[in-house]
Amino acid sequence: MKNDIILAGVGGQGILSIAAIIGYAAVQSNLYLKQAEVHGMSQRGGDVQSHLRLSSDEIASDLIPEGKADMIISVEPMESLRYLPYLYKEGWLITNTQPFVNIPNYPAIEEVMAEIHKLPRYVALDAEKMADEAGSKKAANVVILGAASPFIDIPVEKLEEAIRFLFGKKGEDLVEINLKALRAGREFAKENM
Repeated sequence: MKNDIILAGVGGQGILSIAAIIGYAAVQSNLYLKQAEVHGMSQRGGDVQSHLRLSSDEIASDLIPEGKADMIISVEPMESLRYLPYLYKEGWLITNTQPFVNIPNYPAIEEVMAEIHKLPRYVALDAEKMADEAGSKKAANVVILGAASPFIDIPVEKLEEAIRFLFGKKGEDLVEINLKALRAGREFAKENM
């Protein structure tokens, strides 16, 4: 078992939370885990990316070579395009369709989505809308994680356990919102892959 994942987005969109949930679930599943430090601006609005490697065998490097990522999980559609050179030809792109317009020359979203639609394997969804329906737009990152979950070799129950552990100190309401968000994203992916 091996999953090499690029996490992409913009500062403040919850990339670190996605990494923490997957990381906790991987450790609870007795998998090896390596994560490269987050690169980019960690402040709100700057681009952010991280390499996350999971395996049943030891992992030598925390960096994923170009063309070898099994998946790109992106909370921002243009940021997903930035990391396409890393994606394996059989890999999956999981992305939000709602842009975070943080630069004056952000391309038209129709152009960005047209590039995404050229890929053979992708799931694109309106994570903000689905998160809002689950109880909070702030859970959009967990909706995206839910959409990626069918392609990660970790049981979804372990991801749910990670959410309970990581968000439990913030209250049961927040745990439930994030569990709903995870399940909504997962169901969307299963119905639209």
